Amino acid sequence: MKTRFTPLVKLKKTTMEKSESLVQKANADLNSAAMALQIAYNSLDDIESPTSGSMSDFLASRSLLSSGRGLIEHNKEWVNFASTQVGHAKEQLKLDMIEFEKFKYLELQEIQKKIKKIKKQEAKDLDEVALMTYSYKEKH
Repeated sequence: MKTRFTPLVKLKKTTMEKSESLVQKANADLNSAAMALQIAYNSLDDIESPTSGSMSDFLASRSLLSSGRGLIEHNKEWVNFASTQVGHAKEQLKLDMIEFEKFKYLELQEIQKKIKKIKKQEAKDLDEVALMTYSYKEKH
C-alpha cells in the first residue's frame, strides 16, 4: 500500500545501502592496510645485519633498515587513517539506519490509519446492506 512516505522510505533505504557498501569498502581498506603493515614488519625481521664485511655492506644494510622502518611508519599511518574512515562510515551508517527506520515507522503508521479507515468504511457498508436486507424482508 502506497503512502506519502513510500518514496522517502525508498530514498532512505538506498542511502542506507550506500552507507553499508561504504562501511564494507572502509573495512576492506583497513584490512589491506593491516596486511601491508604486517608484511612490512615481516620483511624488516627478514633483514639480517652483516657482522663483518666492508663499510658499504653496513651502509646498505642500514639504508635497508631505514627504508623498512619508514615503510612501517607509513603503513601505521595508513592503518590509523583507515580506522578513522571505518569509524566515520559506521557512524554515517548508524544515522542512515535511524533515518530509514524513522520513515519506515511513519509509513507503517500511515498504512495502519488507512487500514483502519477502510475497515470502518466496510463496517458501515455492511451495516447499510444489513439494514437494507432487513427492511426488504420486513416489506415482503
